[in-house]
Amino acid sequence: MKALSQKRRHPLAAIILLAVALVLTGGLYAVASATNQAKADSEQNYTADDIAAGQKLFQSNCATCHGTSGEGTDNGPSLVGVGAAAVDFQVGTGRMPMQMQGTQAQIKPGQFTDDQTKQLSSYVASLGAGPGVPDKESLDTSKGDAANGAKVFLANCAMCHNAAGSGGALTRGKFAPTLMNVSEEHIYEAMETGPQNMPVFNDANITPDEKRDVITYLKAQESNSSPGGLALGSLGPVSEGLFIWTIGLGLVIGFTVWLTSRSA
Repeated sequence: MKALSQKRRHPLAAIILLAVALVLTGGLYAVASATNQAKADSEQNYTADDIAAGQKLFQSNCATCHGTSGEGTDNGPSLVGVGAAAVDFQVGTGRMPMQMQGTQAQIKPGQFTDDQTKQLSSYVASLGAGPGVPDKESLDTSKGDAANGAKVFLANCAMCHNAAGSGGALTRGKFAPTLMNVSEEHIYEAMETGPQNMPVFNDANITPDEKRDVITYLKAQESNSSPGGLALGSLGPVSEGLFIWTIGLGLVIGFTVWLTSRSA
């Protein structure tokens, strides 16, 4: 019995079991990754030509910061697994390629055409499965609920972007940009990918229908009038109070000067 017990506890047995577990884990991961990638590519209708063209564009314009295979460098993060949506947002809004290093990528005219942006997106999507570009159904504001979108936006977004979506200041020179006149596609992609200082709102946090409702609310805000008069950018009580204080103080000083001159 003692010899049998010692044989069962032989160190090689533990090593063999560990090796088998690693092989099985690696195999399952490879199969799952391949399946997810195939699903992502089929949903986005990416072709081998798109991926090849995108790889050439990537090597010429993005590899310096993000690495030749998108693995990332000291100057830029890894793009493996960020998905097509992240590329479509960053490149489509002109934030990438960055014009210069700074606390935050600036919006500017896009450097690439729509076709080139799709090609870059397809190549990055091929590096690892991630959020895809939203379909037309997800962006159809005619099916959205602006009232529910307002509730979702106020609970999750207003603390940075302002209740009216006008944007606002953050710490260390960063800021939340205005959401007015931003395309439906880019708003949806921002929620899914969490660019820069923004958190990621995946489908478990905000459902696709709620994302569409948020977009519907923001588009309604764009067309809203200002029945109370000058909107002052809809930036809230701070800007409104500063405006009133400045104008009011100016009127008081002017009236005082006028009274003094009359007395003289």
